[in-house]
Amino acid sequence: MTVTTTGDLPGEVYDVAIIGAGVVGTAIARELAAHRLRIALVEASDDVGDGTSKANTAILHTGFDATPGTLEARLVREGYRRLNTFAAEAGIPVEPLGALLVAWDSEQLAALPALAEKAVRNDCHDTRILDADEVYAREPHLGPGALGALEVPGESIICPWTTTLAYATQAVRAGADLHLNCTAGAITTGSHHEIATSRGPLRARHLVNAAGLHSDEIDRRLGHTEFSVTPRRGQLIVFDKFARGLVGHILLPVPTAAGKGVLVSPTVFGNVMLGPTAEDLDDKHATGSSAAGLSLLLDKGARIMPELLDEEVTAVYAGLRAATEHADFQIRAHPEQRYVAVGGIRSTGLTASMAIAAHVRDLLADCGLDPGPARDLEPPRMPNLGEAFRRPYQRADLIAADPAYGTVVCHCERVTRGEIRDALRTTVPPGSLDGLRRRTRAQSGRCQGFYCGAAVRAQFDEARATPAAARAGARR
Repeated sequence: MTVTTTGDLPGEVYDVAIIGAGVVGTAIARELAAHRLRIALVEASDDVGDGTSKANTAILHTGFDATPGTLEARLVREGYRRLNTFAAEAGIPVEPLGALLVAWDSEQLAALPALAEKAVRNDCHDTRILDADEVYAREPHLGPGALGALEVPGESIICPWTTTLAYATQAVRAGADLHLNCTAGAITTGSHHEIATSRGPLRARHLVNAAGLHSDEIDRRLGHTEFSVTPRRGQLIVFDKFARGLVGHILLPVPTAAGKGVLVSPTVFGNVMLGPTAEDLDDKHATGSSAAGLSLLLDKGARIMPELLDEEVTAVYAGLRAATEHADFQIRAHPEQRYVAVGGIRSTGLTASMAIAAHVRDLLADCGLDPGPARDLEPPRMPNLGEAFRRPYQRADLIAADPAYGTVVCHCERVTRGEIRDALRTTVPPGSLDGLRRRTRAQSGRCQGFYCGAAVRAQFDEARATPAAARAGARR
């Protein structure tokens, strides 16, 4: 089990190579590593979950509004159950808040019964239509004019950063090799696949393309043109923790063909989020925010919850979803090439990730891979980043055993020196300050690192200067 960031790749022929270490790619690596296969997980970035997976709405979906009968509907439903179980085992923060699909006009109100019926077809039987009085009893800070809502009790919020990291951690501990800073190029297929990468050739008998926004490009290198990825930008606004008391549920609009629309939702970190937009672009790297996009969100927010706009904004960010011309996941096996493409994974990919991984394992068997028996993997125990659970600075037992957990470095997010130290010693350590932020929340609060940045960087640089052998010996 190795995590490499520099140097030539091993010369061995892996059983399976997976391109892309987002939430789906890491879930696939975790699934296959349980079968004692030799797995290589290849990622162009310096960290796992550094693309679409780090910038989403972080909702654990029941799949109530998926198109019945689609692959997405089935995998979201199955993934919801799997991920809930795994999150409890691994300590991934999940809060089952429930969602309200709020109807603001008579047309939207008339659509609620059909949405409730669709939920039943998707095996979600606990939805309920609320009248206006009950909606405002549940959400007293909602803007005026709501006519009713569909309640979906099973919708939850989750930490997307910890989920991806937990998958990668378990995969590496089970024997998978994670190769970072490793961009995949040309692919030659013969008795095995040979992938030209920025760190030299990588060889594998079977290949899985989980490259997200770039999955169509990888697919074309194998000679296929079944789908094209259009980056769909979602801009979001994050409000300060003082806004958290305004919102009790995930507040969703009645969905349209363009997507789930602009929502207001708490986060597991104690903030409130407004967004996303849905802008189809040509540039797969256009993750900047725009004045027009933020103005649109503020206009929507003024309708949904006017008081929210009086709160301070902590951050704005944008993510790109891998939309295609198809209305379903594009997961396709090509047995003659021992190749599986995993494309068109959009906002529900986080929820569906574990089910996608199991589905890909079965497709690889159809491609001639003999996975052998599975073994039970010990769940990793991830650090808690959620405000609904006790954080280290609140735990007298931890502080008594190790005072570093009582030394707060990032005061906005209450991140301690002990947490930062632990993150730098983990199985999959951060390669940058941004990666450290996703593991600890350091520098992600109100000041965005203005006050704690120097101290966080000093601890990061100190750990990076420590010899690799010493760091490895200290890892959990």
